Amino acid sequence: QVHLVESGGGLVQPGGSLRLSCTASGDIFSMNNMAWYRQAPGQQRELVAKLTRGGRTTYADSVEGRFIISRDNDKNAFSLQMNSLEPGDTAVYLCGALITTTLSTNNYWGQGTQVTVSS
Repeated sequence: QVHLVESGGGLVQPGGSLRLSCTASGDIFSMNNMAWYRQAPGQQRELVAKLTRGGRTTYADSVEGRFIISRDNDKNAFSLQMNSLEPGDTAVYLCGALITTTLSTNNYWGQGTQVTVSS
């Protein structure tokens, strides 16, 4: 069994910063692709940032240059540094990862953490 848990969400003023963390636990042999998604009310879930096991990053155009996805020293955790936040960044942020266990390889998701950007 594998679990992903996000932390670090909250309320921040426009122009501010937040750092989200995603920690995986359980029967983990390796973490492969790691990603952050977000979903605002009434909108579809969108990919915010992706990090491959080889270190390649991809960002949504709307966050390019403001957000940074990285893997933490704890190899089963990764983060999203969000800078210059805008009201349009308000959403529930979810982490996801392609994880290989001793039995199989599957996509796993966290429950999400709320990020609200407002003055």
